[in-house]
Amino acid sequence: MSTRVVSASRVVDAAPSAVFDLLADPRQHPVIDGSGSVRGVVQGPNRLRAKGDTFGADMKMFGLPYKIRNTVVEHEEDRRIAWRHFGGHRWRYELEPVEGGRTRVTETFDYSMYSPLKARLIEVAGFPERNRRGIEATLDRLEQVVRGDA
Repeated sequence: MSTRVVSASRVVDAAPSAVFDLLADPRQHPVIDGSGSVRGVVQGPNRLRAKGDTFGADMKMFGLPYKIRNTVVEHEEDRRIAWRHFGGHRWRYELEPVEGGRTRVTETFDYSMYSPLKARLIEVAGFPERNRRGIEATLDRLEQVVRGDA
């Protein structure tokens, strides 16, 4: 595995289809985002259905608001979905069925496509560790939402 990949997994008490439905609805991203950076969906479909679909989001980082446009780059119904923006890195969710109707959800921040210099800048800025904490919090929130606790 690349050192330019940050990921974590969690088994949640929901079927892969229920988890995928949540992830494929951009309006739910602010609800499950554990990083605190996704503030709202600007525009896009109610459901991401295929590679090439796009959606915009209101974001906030380091106290500064901004807008971002994302493109779906991986889409396999009930198994995998990923998007990227102009920076090129990917946010990926992989779903694996687990006994008892549960799902192992793996969220990944993948910046392996960056040049060594750009990757080093990402690392010096602390994004891998910041994103690791955000991923853990997102998985917590995702689990609460699919269980109906949120």
